[in-house]
Amino acid sequence: MELQLVDLTLPAESNVILGQSHFIKTVEDLYEVMVNASAKIQFGLAFCEASGPCLIRAAGNDEALQTAAVKNAEAIAAGHSFLILMRKGFPVNVLNAVKQCPEVCRIYCATANPVQVVVAHSSQGRGILGVIDGKASRRRRTWPIVGCCCGKSAISSRRRFETRSAKPIDH
Repeated sequence: MELQLVDLTLPAESNVILGQSHFIKTVEDLYEVMVNASAKIQFGLAFCEASGPCLIRAAGNDEALQTAAVKNAEAIAAGHSFLILMRKGFPVNVLNAVKQCPEVCRIYCATANPVQVVVAHSSQGRGILGVIDGKASRRRRTWPIVGCCCGKSAISSRRRFETRSAKPIDH
């Protein structure tokens, strides 16, 4: 068995959801999940078949994102893996619906960070062992003492981001 790190190439301003499913109908069902989430979300998805001709199936409403999803799927080439690349929405807006898709077995990551996929290659095929999502933590987060002004701007900035990204998307 050999291990390989595959760097995902994410288009500017995009997020990725990387997961594993168990059925060829995944492409159609994930497409429905995404178009039903919001008319504004732009996305492309790719799915690696694990039997028969082992093709990469793709769908989406944005050609560039769909092309990028296929290129990343070609680099990973692990059976039953799928990628959804998206803009004009955040994974938090669709993640529960993606996880509720009957074919979906696992979500490895949902992020805008740089991603490396740890892939095992054997005589049978390829499989995802896990992901490296973003950078390594550098230090422990310490919360300010009540009444202390230290770090208030950082906390306020983070809360504004969390509020913005968790808002429902207009349909």
